[in-house]
Amino acid sequence: MKKLTSSEFRQMFLDFFKDHGHMIMPSASLIPEDDPTLLWINSGVATMKKYFDGSVVPKNHRITSSQKSIRTNDIENVGKTARHQTFFEMLGNFSVGDYFRDEAIPWAWEFLTSHDWLGLPKEKLYCTVYPKDEDSFKVWVKAGMPEDHIVKLEDNFWDIGEGPCGPDTEIFYDRGQENNDVAEDDPENFPGGENARYLEIWNIVFSQYNHLPNGKYVDQPHKNIDTGMGLERVLSILQDAPTNFETDLFLPIIHATEEMTDGKKYGENDEDTTAFKIIADHVRAVSFAIADGALPSNSGRGYVLRRLIRRADLNGQRLGIKGAFLYKLVPVVGKIMESHYPEVTEQQGFIQNVIQNEEERFQSTLDTGLSLLDDLIDKAQNSEEKTISGKDAFKMFDTYGFPYELTFESAQDAGLNVDKDGFDKEMQAQKDRARKARGDLQSMGSQDLTLMNLKDKSEFEYGVYEEPHAKLIDIVVDDKLVDKAEGEQATLVFDKTPFYAERGGQVADHGDIYNQDGELVAKVTDVQHAPNDQNLHFVDVILPLEKGQEYVLKIDKERREGLRHSHTATHLLHAALRQVLGDHTRQAGSLVEPDYLRFDFTAMDPMTPRELKSVEELVNQKIWEAINVETTITDPETGRKMGALALFNGKYGDKVRVVQIDDFSTEFCGGTHCSNTSQIGIFKITSESAVGAGMRRIEAVTSKKAYEYLAERSSLLDDIQEEVKATKAENIIDKIDSLESDLHDSQKQVEELNKQINSAKSKDLFNNVKDVNDLTVIAEVADVDGMKDLRELADNWKSSNKSDVLVLAAENDGKANMIISLGDKALDKGLKAGDLIKIAAPIFGGGGGGRPNMAQAGGKKPEGLNDAIEAVINEISKN
Repeated sequence: MKKLTSSEFRQMFLDFFKDHGHMIMPSASLIPEDDPTLLWINSGVATMKKYFDGSVVPKNHRITSSQKSIRTNDIENVGKTARHQTFFEMLGNFSVGDYFRDEAIPWAWEFLTSHDWLGLPKEKLYCTVYPKDEDSFKVWVKAGMPEDHIVKLEDNFWDIGEGPCGPDTEIFYDRGQENNDVAEDDPENFPGGENARYLEIWNIVFSQYNHLPNGKYVDQPHKNIDTGMGLERVLSILQDAPTNFETDLFLPIIHATEEMTDGKKYGENDEDTTAFKIIADHVRAVSFAIADGALPSNSGRGYVLRRLIRRADLNGQRLGIKGAFLYKLVPVVGKIMESHYPEVTEQQGFIQNVIQNEEERFQSTLDTGLSLLDDLIDKAQNSEEKTISGKDAFKMFDTYGFPYELTFESAQDAGLNVDKDGFDKEMQAQKDRARKARGDLQSMGSQDLTLMNLKDKSEFEYGVYEEPHAKLIDIVVDDKLVDKAEGEQATLVFDKTPFYAERGGQVADHGDIYNQDGELVAKVTDVQHAPNDQNLHFVDVILPLEKGQEYVLKIDKERREGLRHSHTATHLLHAALRQVLGDHTRQAGSLVEPDYLRFDFTAMDPMTPRELKSVEELVNQKIWEAINVETTITDPETGRKMGALALFNGKYGDKVRVVQIDDFSTEFCGGTHCSNTSQIGIFKITSESAVGAGMRRIEAVTSKKAYEYLAERSSLLDDIQEEVKATKAENIIDKIDSLESDLHDSQKQVEELNKQINSAKSKDLFNNVKDVNDLTVIAEVADVDGMKDLRELADNWKSSNKSDVLVLAAENDGKANMIISLGDKALDKGLKAGDLIKIAAPIFGGGGGGRPNMAQAGGKKPEGLNDAIEAVINEISKN
């Protein structure tokens, strides 16, 4: 067995399958692209859906990858077990309708056992198969696996409900009974059982069936292979590590954490060891997630990051680390992973800044949370049950980031219990709410055999507005290939077309189709990509169309011009944002329409007016410089050397288009663009807003639409100038300032007059004093405008010393208000203004509260004010 580093092992796996004809697919971002069913990329196959469901046919049907992944369903177990992690790498080889079990199983055996590769001892390898899958059993035996090392298990069938499914085979490594956590004769002591002896290292899924909505299973048109090998698990074998955490992926992080403590060491006791593991795992997860554009927040992915950072910080405190510390471990993570994942090192400063800010915010929250926990413990100690409720424990978890176990341990130290069932109920309710918010979405679609079988070559012609001789090569009606289209709708494929198919945020071209006699035969309403990348024209049929005939294709030129302007402006906007906000700014999505553009990007905070102005000025400056827009067709590697930004990992084929605007912007892009930036004319940002956790959105217009937008604003400015009677536009602000100053002076005069009026009214009101139970009381409905006047009268009452109790009410615009003030004598008798107002408020349809010496309330039933006053007097008389 070879002793390999993590980098050597990862590369060996990829090299093995490259030698077997596989295309190496770069790891995709942890943030799913166009997949609302996933919060995170959680496996290698999650990035292959478009190939497996047939919506896209890959250039090479054999693919291999090392995919970074995050799974958060077992966060509470991280650090407590040998294998649980939130962030991990999944090695995989995939066949999209190419090879099947006859190749997949022998290749797995070769990679694991051959001395040219891992060289694992054959006698230590076992596998499980689905009982009805006799073919896999036979292939394993033929490959070299002893029959008594093959276990048949009913669980070996991969099925997620509707969609692709099939039997699978899992491979296990025998670590020996000395590493086991069950007895030799335990019924779970077998490969595939619940034990620590037999470590699952590889799973091969034979995706050969389609699970229909009616529950039936039918053969897939194209059978696929999906495998997954946990890099960290196999590495623990190669490095003879008891758990994943003693490998070179984690130990440098753990050792760096040790140096921040007051001498604590990994492995000295179980509690500290768990804390070290949690910190090492969580800093890997948050570093990579932030590098891919996620930011801490209160929902979705951001909530997961916030929880991980807080959980790591709490465990840092357990180790005696004070204050923010997790951000200091980011360089260690980057160094470990940079041979295959340079993004953490490249964005190190930004990642550290995000984590440090979140940690420092948590410090104040932590103090509040600990104080609340002390209150909960005091409350439980004074109760008969001696138990912290599940609802309170969940609030500690959900609001303050306190894991259940921390609340439980604190309660246990105080001799208390925690309602775990109640906590689990609250947690499940939250998961149900999140699941409902995501909706009932299918995670992988079924293959569309008709579209997958469209193999005829179709060429998209850049820069062409009309194609006079386009041959109609395929017609699809009701998901069937036909020779003639006569109905209302059809989908058409031509050998060449000027119609752009929607991709990369740019919407599709619209236009018309004519026959050679000049007759309009169809209107193009949408264009999308077929699985084999042809442009599918969705049309409303006017006259019959026949396969094999030539047609004239004309796109809507004005729409295309608008799209070109918007798309090129989007590239300029992206570059300007990175220049103004920093290179860490990442595109999170875009929409290019003929009359406007929308650009989503990662950001922690809203843009300031100064930043927006700088971005807008920079884009317009590049427009006015009249820069040629250059397009180069090349391979992805050459494109990256040219400095092209790859916006979404792994989406590019053998040939790519690189769009360059001088040295200001260079991006991979398949869309349509201006030939010169001056054609955009003008660029104007119309809004900047939040669209989600850590994500902002800019909307903007260009060219004619920008002129119309500015003209409308200019007209509005003219109206304002006329309204405020400013002689020139530049005097408008001064005029408004003057009007505001005059208004402020007038308001001060009104307030002064009101004070004088209220002072006069108070003399009359304060003369009507009643004696109630040895207390003097003034209780009246005053003729004033509302609560502000009532508070002013109460202030006058305090300085006049006219009575022990003041109860004043007022009616204004159908609303009721009341204020109650108490002097020292009333307070000495045990009266409280807050208690009295709570008696009065319901009578006039309101509610309120306050301090013992003063309280106020508002309501909707002014007709009840006199009765409310009477109720207060009655209460005073009882005291």
